[in-house]
Amino acid sequence: MLHEVFTYINSRIYLDWWFLKVRKCLNHLRRVQNKTISSASFQFVLMNLVLDCFILISNFPLRFAFKIFKNNTLVNPILNIGSFRGLTLLLLIFCASVFVSCSKERRSNKAGACMQDFVINISEYAKSIDPDFIIIPQNGIELAFQDLEPESELHKNYMHAIDGFGVEELFYNSAFDPDYERIEMLDLLVGQKKVLVSEFISQSEAISNAIERNYSRGFVCFPRDASNYDYTQIPDTAIEQNDVDIFSLSQVRNYLYLISSEAFDSKTELLNAIAATDFDLVIVDLFFEDEAFTFSEINQIKTKSNGARRLVISYISVGSAEKYRYYWKNGWGLHHPLWLKRKYDGYEDEFWVKFWKDEWREIIYGNDNSYMKKILDSGFDGAYLDNVEAYYFLYYKD
Repeated sequence: MLHEVFTYINSRIYLDWWFLKVRKCLNHLRRVQNKTISSASFQFVLMNLVLDCFILISNFPLRFAFKIFKNNTLVNPILNIGSFRGLTLLLLIFCASVFVSCSKERRSNKAGACMQDFVINISEYAKSIDPDFIIIPQNGIELAFQDLEPESELHKNYMHAIDGFGVEELFYNSAFDPDYERIEMLDLLVGQKKVLVSEFISQSEAISNAIERNYSRGFVCFPRDASNYDYTQIPDTAIEQNDVDIFSLSQVRNYLYLISSEAFDSKTELLNAIAATDFDLVIVDLFFEDEAFTFSEINQIKTKSNGARRLVISYISVGSAEKYRYYWKNGWGLHHPLWLKRKYDGYEDEFWVKFWKDEWREIIYGNDNSYMKKILDSGFDGAYLDNVEAYYFLYYKD
C-alpha cells in the first residue's frame, strides 16, 4: 500500500513538472513565431520534450498511456499496427530521432567548450608577448555564455580573454533580415565589450538604415554592398569621422574591413590607400599575396590621414584551414590529415578543422613559426579571429 501511494505521488509530481516543460516549449514556439529565437533552438527544446514524454509514459501503466494516445489522429494509424506494439513502435521512433539529434547537439556543445578554451589560450599566448594585444572573435556570440546558453551566466574566462565581438549580417543579409536571436545576445554584451558589425546591403538606399539601427544600439557598423561582399574595397568616407587618437578598442567609432588585396597591384598601393583614410580601426590580412607585412609597413598605416593614431588588426581564421596559406602542405585535402574535417560551403579552398587537435593548435599559436607569432612580429595591435563558430559547422550545415 505504501509503495502504491509513493508511486502515485511521484507520478503526480513528475506529471506537474512535465506540463511545465510543455508550457516552456509553447513559449519557445511563440518566440520562434516572433523571431526572437532560432528554429534550431526550438527544435532542441522540442526534442527534449519528446524524450521527457517517453520517460513520463514509462512511469505510468502502459494501458493508461494507450488511453491517452488512442484517439489522437496523428498517432492512431501507428497504434492500429497492433495496439500496444504500435505505441511501442511510435516511442522507439521518437527515441531514435532524439538520440541522433541529441548526440549531434552534445558533440557540438562539447566542441563549443573546446573553442572557448582555444580562444582563451590564443589570447593568453598573445598577451604574454604584448599585454595590450587585442582579441576580437568574429561570430559565434554564444561562446560568451556558459554552456553556450544566453540564459546562463557569462563565461568569465572567455570574456576576460577577448576585447570585443565581430559580427556579420546582423540586420541586413542583402535585404533587411534582422537576426533577433543574435541581436538579443549582443544587447546583453555591448555594455561590456565593443561590438563591430559588418552588414551586407544590396540596395544603397538602405545603408543609412543599417547604420542607424546599429549605432542606436551601441554597435559600430561597416556597411558594404554587393561589389564589396568579399571585403575588397575602401569606402570613400568613414562613419563618424574624427581626429581622436585611438589607443583602445573602446574608443573606436568606425572601422575598415579590407582583407582582400585583389584590387591592388602592389603592397605599396594598398598601404598608401589605407594611409589616406581616417578610419579608427583597420582590419587587414597579415599577407599581401604570399608576403607578410613587415613591422615598418604596419606602423606606416597606424596613423590616419588627419594625423591621429589608429589601431591595425590582423585577420586570421582559427576554425578553418585555407589552401593558399603558408602552412598548407602538398597532399593535404579532406580528411588528410584527419583534422581537416569538412568542406566549407561556398569556399572551395577552405575546410572546417578539428581545431582542438595539437597539430592545428601549433599552426595557430605557441611557437615562433605560428600564425599568431607572425602577426605579433609584424606589429599588429590585435587579431580578428574568424570562424570561431567552427564548433557548430563541424556538425551542422546551416
